[in-house]
Amino acid sequence: MEAPLAERIRPTQLSEYISQQHLVGPNGSLTHQIARGVIPSLILWGPPGTGKTTLAQIMAEESKRPFYVLSAINSGVKEVRDVIEKAKQSGGLFTSKNPILFIDEIHRFSKSQQDSLLAAVEKGWVTLIGATTENPSFEVIPALLSRCQVYVLNAFSKEDLEALLHRAMEADEILKQKKIDLRETEALLRLSGGDGRKLLNTFELVINASEGDDIIITNDRVMHLAQKNTVMYDKTGEQHYDIVSAFIKSIRGSDPNGAVYWLARMIEGGEDLKFIARRMLISASEDIGNANPTALIMANNTFQAVSTIGYPESRIILSQCAVYLATSPKSNASYMAIGKAQQVVKQTGDLPVPFHLRNAPTKLMKELGYGEEYKYAHDYNNNFVDQEFLPDDIKGTAFYEPGNNSRENATRDFLKNRWRDKYNY
Repeated sequence: MEAPLAERIRPTQLSEYISQQHLVGPNGSLTHQIARGVIPSLILWGPPGTGKTTLAQIMAEESKRPFYVLSAINSGVKEVRDVIEKAKQSGGLFTSKNPILFIDEIHRFSKSQQDSLLAAVEKGWVTLIGATTENPSFEVIPALLSRCQVYVLNAFSKEDLEALLHRAMEADEILKQKKIDLRETEALLRLSGGDGRKLLNTFELVINASEGDDIIITNDRVMHLAQKNTVMYDKTGEQHYDIVSAFIKSIRGSDPNGAVYWLARMIEGGEDLKFIARRMLISASEDIGNANPTALIMANNTFQAVSTIGYPESRIILSQCAVYLATSPKSNASYMAIGKAQQVVKQTGDLPVPFHLRNAPTKLMKELGYGEEYKYAHDYNNNFVDQEFLPDDIKGTAFYEPGNNSRENATRDFLKNRWRDKYNY
């Protein structure tokens, strides 16, 4: 069976590699390391179709190292250990340089699978190159992340994508036999969403659907064919952000039906379930806040459950949480409060901490008046005493304005009782 176009023209050397000039251009952060063959263990983080696998293969080829590949989708701890053992042996037999172990979608590895890599990386048995579309700070365990450098790959630019199309026509033996008139490219570029692989797949789809060897490519032709053959959900493109925006706005607008519909769109489109759960965590605080503090607990438990259980059962948990958030009372008071406070900080700078609020761990600090006249609230009736907690220049500034809901109305009454002479509640 004929290999896809993206595979047929996959670069095999750095001079053929398109994009990521900040990494492999003349002054790229990886260029000189590859030239010297001194490659550290690293994580390549970027959207799909940005050349992570290709770059790993090129680094192995140009540094003359054995290259081993594992996919996190179908490899367990046993497979990891088997490959590490083979890599150790090949490193000792054939080269003085340690082999490269490439793990695609390393974010899908469990903690135990990632733990199994630690000794090999730390002792230099292998140079690990992991590829991920997810933020390594969330998906790679700290012990492994601390042993790796993280390099970020960007979605292909318009110029990169156009260069990729022309390279395909010039380098691929099948396309060279055809007369392709690339009359319009806007639709191809837009549908790609910066994904080089998706661009080439769509390009090949249009070519294969055309009769004869004289092929004219226009925007209308591309859209006519692509709409019939592509899933209408792009996890990294504009639609991805539009749909998650609709999902969050349905929750904010207290419509559980809209929330569940857009949730279903994301699930059916193959969206990362933890991404959805993270968005609900943010919404629980930003849009619901102290109107219903349990919403944040619910969202956090949902994230933990999704991380443990996975698909398909996680869809039920996500739906339960989405409905709960949508039907909760709403308040953005905490969100507005921190925004207002940050703005004041930017305007006023580093205002000094009042002396009575300062810590006094040393004799000198006590002699300077640190902590003097501080009133310990628990020594007073109702565990409260009126004292100033803001710098003098901004005293009396109210950052938090309780929302208009039953819980925060009770909070407003509490604050009025405590601070009736200071803040306008």
